[in-house]
Amino acid sequence: MLDVRKFWRRRVLPLALTVPLLLIPVAAAEGSERPVVDTDRGQVRGRSHGAYTTFEGIPYAAAPTGPLRWRLPEPAPRWEGVRDAGAPGSRCVQLPAIGPGGPSGSEDCLYLNVTAPAAPAGAAARGARRPVMVWFHGGGFVNGAGDLYPAERLAVRGDVVVVTVNYRLGVFGMFGHPELGGAPGFALADQRAALRWVRGNAERFGADPRNVTVFGESAGALSVCAHLTSPASTGLFHKAIVQSGSCSTTMPPWSLLPTLGAYEPFVPERRTVADGVLAAARLGCGGSAAALDCLRRLDTGTLVTPELTQTFSRVSYGGSQLPVEPRRALEAGRFHRVPVMQGTTRDEMRVFVAQSLAVYPVGDEATYRARLERSFGAGAARAVEASYPVSAYPTPAVAWATLLSDASFTCPALRDSGALARRVPTYGYRFSDGDAPNFTGLPEVPGLPYGASHGFELPYLFPVVPLAGPQQELADRMSGYWTRFARTGVPAAAGAPHWPRYRSPASVLSLAPGAGGIRTVDARAGHHCALWDARWPPVTTSR
Repeated sequence: MLDVRKFWRRRVLPLALTVPLLLIPVAAAEGSERPVVDTDRGQVRGRSHGAYTTFEGIPYAAAPTGPLRWRLPEPAPRWEGVRDAGAPGSRCVQLPAIGPGGPSGSEDCLYLNVTAPAAPAGAAARGARRPVMVWFHGGGFVNGAGDLYPAERLAVRGDVVVVTVNYRLGVFGMFGHPELGGAPGFALADQRAALRWVRGNAERFGADPRNVTVFGESAGALSVCAHLTSPASTGLFHKAIVQSGSCSTTMPPWSLLPTLGAYEPFVPERRTVADGVLAAARLGCGGSAAALDCLRRLDTGTLVTPELTQTFSRVSYGGSQLPVEPRRALEAGRFHRVPVMQGTTRDEMRVFVAQSLAVYPVGDEATYRARLERSFGAGAARAVEASYPVSAYPTPAVAWATLLSDASFTCPALRDSGALARRVPTYGYRFSDGDAPNFTGLPEVPGLPYGASHGFELPYLFPVVPLAGPQQELADRMSGYWTRFARTGVPAAAGAPHWPRYRSPASVLSLAPGAGGIRTVDARAGHHCALWDARWPPVTTSR
């Protein structure tokens, strides 16, 4: 008999919010030149690729190993001579995103990568500095790396400098314990250290440290949300893009497996600390007066288990770095006053539901109705079914994935956009290409096409798979929107439709290929958000 908990830990949950991890960077033609830049820690030698240059594997903080494990990032040591920056640094320790296997990567992983246009162009040629776009990767805070995202399309087409960042993951990035004074949030602290590196080095790469946009998808978007609401991130960025990971992201209970409650990416610090105490005891360090010293002596493999990885995969709030739950902070206006661009994909949950159908099928109307009652209660289930009748969809699985997409991603993002728009310029989008390429390597599942699933907009920004025709045109326009927003705070693209400010859910820009594919839509009506807003706050399970 299949152990559904093991299936969840080793296959479904590592995939949840981690689809982008399967990106495979496309190799670019390399020229003979090896440009050198003098950073504040020493010189680095990058690589020329014709229209752009890359500098990879630059340390932005000291290796968080040995006594620095579970400490806030410290400055990287200076080096003599010219450091080779022709290849990425080590990825942070992680288990495979899909399937069994042991840990890979290293605790010495705090590296970033810079992609810049090869020569001055546009405004830069007249003496202005280019905008900086700092990318935080997805992966559920347990997988991923910055080098998985080749940034030449954004850099060249948008005349911007792009920085992609590694940050500590899982038990190394999200651990909490009384001896730490709580749950400091080392992953977010690493990202802040990278932003401080950008502030100190942007000009050396021809960029403007006073024009920094943070952007990310999935867990990277949740990171951006946290920085928007964190006092510790004040002054480190000037614009923000949130892709499929708003502050209010959640999943209803038993969405993907019958043994699992609601998913909430932000949890009270006290919960993380309690988990840390329990983990220390199970690892043989609970009886020590110096539990952290004991834990720091343990080898990496002992700490990187599926159970510990998933236990420490959520962002803690209630401490000095993130004092208020982010969605509540947005509602109260307690966030940084910067322009925000935010959106989701049309079919977010399809890829997650597809991977769970083998052990939690929804093959007929009776099973669908039972699922509704289990997740929402008998009374609410009738209202949900009235909005999402099986007869309106090709299969019950498509109906289930559609309502989960609306409840978990689309409508929460619209609520957050409304809170943001009351105080800062805000722009909303929905990626709607139902024929977006399946770049994940996951097999297609009968009865549930992936459509515009979670993360499926990424190839339109990062060239990880070839596009052609209308899809390539959409990629060009999306790159234009994203980079123009980074430059001016207003998304625009040559020859593309006007993107209005978010003043209501009817001003969301739908992004799809072909004539008329880019247009404004009433997202709240199209995704039944009146139903889900009436159920706010969502059903949750407590511990």
